[in-house]
Amino acid sequence: MKNKELLSARGILLTDQYQLTMAQLYFRMGLHETPAQFDHFYRSNPDYGVHKSGFAVNAGLAPLVDWLDEAGFGEHEINYLRSQRSSTGDQLFKEDFLSWLKNDFDSKAISLYAMPEGRVVHPNVPIHVVEGPLAVGQIIETGLLNTVNYQTLIATKAARIKQSARGQLVMEFGLRRAQGLGAIQGTRAALIGGADFSSNVGASRVAGFPPKGTHAHSMVQVFMGLGEGELAAFQAYADVYPDDCLLLVDTIDTIESGVPNAIKVFEKLRKTGHKPVGIRLDSGDLAHLSIKAAKLLNDAGFPDVTIVLSNNLDELVIWQIVTQIQEEAERYGVDPNKLIKRLAYGVGTSLITSAGDAALDGVYKLVAIQQDQEWIPTMKISENIDKTLNPGNKRVWRVYDSRGKATADLISLYDEDIQNQKPLILRHPTLENKRRTLESSKIDHIEKLLIPVIHDGKVVYDLPDIPAIRETRQVDIDALDPGVRRLMNPHLYHVSLSQKLWDLKQELKKNARNDLFSG
Repeated sequence: MKNKELLSARGILLTDQYQLTMAQLYFRMGLHETPAQFDHFYRSNPDYGVHKSGFAVNAGLAPLVDWLDEAGFGEHEINYLRSQRSSTGDQLFKEDFLSWLKNDFDSKAISLYAMPEGRVVHPNVPIHVVEGPLAVGQIIETGLLNTVNYQTLIATKAARIKQSARGQLVMEFGLRRAQGLGAIQGTRAALIGGADFSSNVGASRVAGFPPKGTHAHSMVQVFMGLGEGELAAFQAYADVYPDDCLLLVDTIDTIESGVPNAIKVFEKLRKTGHKPVGIRLDSGDLAHLSIKAAKLLNDAGFPDVTIVLSNNLDELVIWQIVTQIQEEAERYGVDPNKLIKRLAYGVGTSLITSAGDAALDGVYKLVAIQQDQEWIPTMKISENIDKTLNPGNKRVWRVYDSRGKATADLISLYDEDIQNQKPLILRHPTLENKRRTLESSKIDHIEKLLIPVIHDGKVVYDLPDIPAIRETRQVDIDALDPGVRRLMNPHLYHVSLSQKLWDLKQELKKNARNDLFSG
């Protein structure tokens, strides 16, 4: 594949064929510039099989804005579409439509409302709302979903790993196991969600973070093969990197060889005024080995060096390691709490691939279309009641209870003054007899969640850097009840509809049934 073709595939042609065929149909019918509104949301939290998430962390907005700014139909794209043929051999995309794509299509000729990156998000709540010409909104669907679904998935996994690690240092090590160039977006999302650093040099440069890494077993093997041994390998590494010396100690025997040899090197470093960073354990019973390694390091006068754990870690494995240390460490004369605070984690495959649940079921649905300057709500009605859309031009609110904890996300129609509704009625999205009523005394405050990012084609939002996004993430996670944050069997966070939106939804369903039977 030539470079020009690859760049084209990442541009506006990062779409599905049916988006283009629908756009031409809208053009034929004179509907292509009709104002329409689409909601992006996801249907369920990531489920990893033996454990699942009670929330997700939004990511991907900044790359989405960049993509919208750059994606367009140039000669290369138009010529490719011109070459496509129907089943009878006719030109599939006609010249008048191609002329419109080339001269009049603008992927940013929309208004985009979004949850900022780092915000905690929940199923069926609009995360991005696109308002603009029908054909434009249709064509950009696939690129939007491709960008934000994956990054949200990885940011969520990273947040759970960070939580399981009790806030200790987490490094993303997944580049070699990632799905091609998806590692670039995956690394960015991991840094948003909870990873402190990454081994991915290129993605770290783009994200503005120093890359982190140690050395491989192969370095020790080289010295062993040359007859010099593990200690010589460690000493060579320390000589080259005296202030960044972190040694992988399990090539031969972690406790009998690796850690003792590392201690010898650390002692020489200390005598020359340098401070060793730590050791890495990459195989075996990581909890037990970290305890025994800590005991050796403590006895040698190195109680503060970091112990990095790696090798097939995820949030559940880290939780098990921490639990085992709490139960076992004192038997070996090691303070479990101090040991847990000196641990760091290198997490690879399970993070960058979201092992256990490899895709977020994010969707992008038409919810309203404009006629005579009025928004007409539309709704897909499914035999699966949970897939029936919430129609119309809407807003999203987060309700905080008297403790300051997030208690529900409320979806309302756009013109509702939710902040001044007393009492506040929250309707279950699908169950008619299930509702909550919150008196003012039970509410600390109500926050509007969707903010304008692009207005009539112009970016109106200052996209924050990753450190600021991380702060947003942590504030939102801290506002969740512990039950919602649980790694196993999390408590269900409430997503509700306003009474007015509930009534509209029932009315549209009734009208659809009447149309069916009258037909």
